[in-house]
Amino acid sequence: MSVLVDLGRALGQLGDPRFLRVLAWALVLTIAALAAVFWAVMLCLGWLLPETVTLPWVGSVTFVDDLVDWTAVALMLALSVVLMVPVAAGVVGFFLEGIAEAVEARHYPALPPAHGLGWAEQIGDSLRFFLIVCAANLVGLLIYFTVAPLAPVIFWLVNGFLLGREYFQLVAARRLGRAAAAELGRRHFWRVWATGTAMAIPLSVPVLNLVVAILGVAVFTHQFHRLVGDAGQGSAPS
Repeated sequence: MSVLVDLGRALGQLGDPRFLRVLAWALVLTIAALAAVFWAVMLCLGWLLPETVTLPWVGSVTFVDDLVDWTAVALMLALSVVLMVPVAAGVVGFFLEGIAEAVEARHYPALPPAHGLGWAEQIGDSLRFFLIVCAANLVGLLIYFTVAPLAPVIFWLVNGFLLGREYFQLVAARRLGRAAAAELGRRHFWRVWATGTAMAIPLSVPVLNLVVAILGVAVFTHQFHRLVGDAGQGSAPS
């Protein structure tokens, strides 16, 4: 029930200008990232497939170029479901500090300032997280085809584990440091995984996944403060 309370608080803050600013930036960066992937797919298919093909008794066939276009569109539609999870998670993760600060300013105003993470650390963490989630989902594609009926459940559980672990630890590291944050995450492993899985379920829906990812950071911020109370929140990073 505590997750529902935290979700209610996060939803109540969705109109916060800082949340909306993150959503706007996340939307722009997500569109740019997917456009770059689409361009790369088109470029690769253009290199691999010739513009025309000469067939016996038929001659030159010129519809190959159109076939490349349609193949690229079909491929991107198939990949978008998988790619939208790492893209949304990675992009929103880049703005995690701002979301957590907004939540604390509204709901925990008496707290001392968080030590936070530097820009280099935020960029590094976001890229690392993006690559991990990408790799996990690409590997998952092979598994989905072998156990198709269980594919949605596997998708939710895998991404729930990754989202829960990374978001929770990044939120906690702002106040406890990385080592203590990782230990706290291990101590509450099942709770964090369950929260991440609940967040992963709607993450394959375009645009909605950006909102869900932002709400997820807010929920994990509330969850962190719920778990540690007032103890250790001003601790120096380790």
